[in-house]
Amino acid sequence: MQKIIPFLWFDGRAEEAANFYVSIFKNSKIGKVRRYGEAGPGPKGSAMSVEFELDGEQFIALNGGPQFTFSPAISFFVNCETQEEVDELWEQLSAGGQKNRCGWLQDKFGLSWQIIPTALGQLMGDPDPQKSNRVMKAMLQMEKIDINGLKQAYDNARAATK
Repeated sequence: MQKIIPFLWFDGRAEEAANFYVSIFKNSKIGKVRRYGEAGPGPKGSAMSVEFELDGEQFIALNGGPQFTFSPAISFFVNCETQEEVDELWEQLSAGGQKNRCGWLQDKFGLSWQIIPTALGQLMGDPDPQKSNRVMKAMLQMEKIDINGLKQAYDNARAATK
């Protein structure tokens, strides 16, 4: 059992959001859906909460009402191994939402995501500050992270130090 589970507050769209996320990530599924009954407070039969898994990680979505909204101060960081994975997740999650800089986006529900290739951390972790700084500078110019662009910046820094 997962000890810490993200609990996401939606305004009437919890089931729609859970289905959206499950459709995007592999190894994902909808679990228990608890529905409002006669006592409410939501419409009878509508989802109160939805348990779901994304790539094996548990989440809970609640239809809690309009009192709270998402903020970029909390985001989901997605490690991607390939540019194809970055491209696919970037397009799917940003559909109807907003694309931001440095691999950040907000989906159509207002939830923030960081779609980040593992190569970024590897290249920025180089002990040579010229190389890591050039990678950082390249990344800061990007919306969706481009692995080839990062590698080119890294290689240019390496060539400049020879």
